[in-house]
Parts: sequence; structure tokens; C-alpha cells
Amino acid sequence: MRHRVGGSHRAHRALERSETSKWAVYRLSMARVDWGMAADGKRNTRFELATDRRRSPFLIADARALDFLNSVATPVDTPLEWIESGQDLLSWLVAAGLISPSVRAGLQKSAVPGELDAVAAQARALREWFRSFVQEHKGNPLRQDAVKELDPLNRVLARDEAFGQIIPRDRRHRRAPIQFTWRFERRWRSPDTLLLPIASAMADLICEEDFTQVKACERSPCTLLFVDRTRGHARRWCSMTICGNRAKQASHRARARRLKSGRH
Repeated sequence: MRHRVGGSHRAHRALERSETSKWAVYRLSMARVDWGMAADGKRNTRFELATDRRRSPFLIADARALDFLNSVATPVDTPLEWIESGQDLLSWLVAAGLISPSVRAGLQKSAVPGELDAVAAQARALREWFRSFVQEHKGNPLRQDAVKELDPLNRVLARDEAFGQIIPRDRRHRRAPIQFTWRFERRWRSPDTLLLPIASAMADLICEEDFTQVKACERSPCTLLFVDRTRGHARRWCSMTICGNRAKQASHRARARRLKSGRH
């Protein structure tokens, strides 16, 4: 089942505001890391647990495939990996809306030891392959000859067992002349089917997005990617709240230094 992300500027701003608290928790947790170091140089477990609470994913890309690439990133100063284990992969997919909590529970129950971790390793490999593709083509129209590079993705998509179901529309449409809708479902036969919603999101990005608007945050060392849906396509930062403000502050300090050096 493909999941699309709303593309309006208003929706982006609302999502960005919702992420602000996550960034704040991240920055607070990073400030506490040094305090968690014992005298012998070993990390204090109590502070490790505190910093783990920051690990809600940053879903700021306006495209789930790019959000998945951002599951390993340097959003502020320190590289972060959100998918270190099978449990991490399940948590990320639920947070991104690519699987339901009931699917997570079912796969946790049925998986044999090590199986989910193996799928997480496959997901990371798929992520880094797709990162190379996106980095190669972002900022330019995606040409048809790029299809030659997509064999790894098409092989994953060929394993899908999606099917359709007719269901009643929700209460908001109870007065509409058409009372039913078509919904895609998927058979989750084994943990490796977790790669399928990721691959589907990647296919959506390739087939439905203008790659000229796929961008990377301009503030170094941030590595987050996004689709620019703003009016005039003027988005420069992963988040105006964090990277945009920090870039403006840096620019202000640089201007202040130039003015000061000019007076003396």
C-alpha cells in the first residue's frame, strides 16, 4: 500500500512545528551526554537511557522515501542511526505510518530470534543504495534512462503480495453519493515483507515527484533531505526552526564581525 505525504505549504509548516519539540529533546539530550561520563571514561547507563528518549524519527522530508533516507543523519552535530535493530525498524515504520501497530505486534510474535535484525540490515542496505540514486539525481529532472539503475528496487517490488479491498467510507462522507472506497492491503507473511512499504515509498518518489525539487538542507553538517513544496520552491533548510535559525544567527554574527573589523 502506498502512502503519500500531503504537499501543501500549510501542512509542511504544521509538521515542522510538530517536530520542534523533538529537536529540543535531541539538543537537551546531547548537552547531557558529557555529564553521563564516569570518572573512568565509561558511559553512565542512566544517561544512556535518557538520551535514547530523543530517538523519535524526524519526519520532515514531505516524502516517506526521503524520511527513510533521513533515518541515518547528522541533523545537528552528531551522526544518528535510527535503525540499528529489527525493533528499531518496526518502531520507525509505525512512526512513519508505513505499518500499523497490529502488524508490528504480529511480526514481533512470529519472528524467530535474529530474523528482524537481519531484515533491518537489509533495510539499511536498501537505504544506502537508494541514497546513492537520490544523491546522483536530485536537483535535476529524472530521465527515463535512469530505469537501468532501478533493478534492485524492482526486484523488491516484485515480491509484493498487495491486494485490494472494498470498504465503507468514513463518517465524514456519509452523505456522499458514493459510500465505498478502494483500499490496498498487504499480506505480512514474514519479516522481510517489511521492506515492501519502504520500496513502495521509494517508487512513489521516483514516479510521482519532480526530482528538481529534491534537495538537501543547506546548513552544514546537516544531511537531511526533503522535497521542496514551498511556493516559489524557496525552501533551503530541513527545518526553519533549527537549521534555518542557526544559519541566520551565523550570518548575523559574520556581519557583526565584518562591521567591527571595518571600524578598527
